[in-house]
Amino acid sequence: MVTRAAAFSRSSSRPGALAAWICAAGTVLCQILYSVTNAGARTPLTVLTVLCFAAASLADAWTRAGAKAAVVLAVIAGGGGLLAEVVGLHTGLPFGHYRYTASLGWRIAGVPMLIPLAWLMMAWPAFLVGRALARRPVFVVAVSAAALAVWDVFLDPQMVDEGYWTWFSPTPSLPGVEGIPLTNFAGWLLVALIVQTALHRLIPLERDRVTGLAAGPAPALYLWTWFSSVWAHFAFFGRPWVAVVGGLLMGAIAVPFAIRLGRGLLWARVPE
Repeated sequence: MVTRAAAFSRSSSRPGALAAWICAAGTVLCQILYSVTNAGARTPLTVLTVLCFAAASLADAWTRAGAKAAVVLAVIAGGGGLLAEVVGLHTGLPFGHYRYTASLGWRIAGVPMLIPLAWLMMAWPAFLVGRALARRPVFVVAVSAAALAVWDVFLDPQMVDEGYWTWFSPTPSLPGVEGIPLTNFAGWLLVALIVQTALHRLIPLERDRVTGLAAGPAPALYLWTWFSSVWAHFAFFGRPWVAVVGGLLMGAIAVPFAIRLGRGLLWARVPE
């Protein structure tokens, strides 16, 4: 038997750990700069944020579960997100009818290449949240899917306000989240359930690599995303009700996750 500290030390020394933390630091820096940059000049920071966050998630997955896990994450979350967006863009299912503008650059079948990376970047932290907060497989997937889907309560209003995409029928919407249809959040939850089901089936993460949550940046990035999104929508983006609604919904997952993270990082002792 070994202590948590030893487990964390082993995890943090795995390949990709340093790269993951560097990319995570880049993500935080870009998001801070984004919040204080004038609207209309934020697109380069949007691109850099997504690239850094996606790289951090891939490196964290590699560190915890090996190269195969990183490939699975890229294919399932990135590829699955792209497929869902292409179908959604051209059929209106499952999100509702919307269109992307040319602001985000190169597109695949009408979907900016950055969008599947956004699915990928948040799918991995949500995966770890589910593994941390639940034990039975059905609940693990449900928590992971919810952890991924509630993030869009912050994301969609922010990106619509930036002019990256528009909705044809933005009602009915969540209270305080005007301009974003309820169908979008239902679609996010459906796609998140499919993505997380596949990830949890294909990545049998060993117990000590979940236990060593502090050894990788993905959990910290999940909590940072929640906190920084609340603050940014309230203080910088002029969307105080999004800060409230998103803060409560994502906080219902982020707060228990933070508490679990602080209480011995899941397990007091792990097998050698």
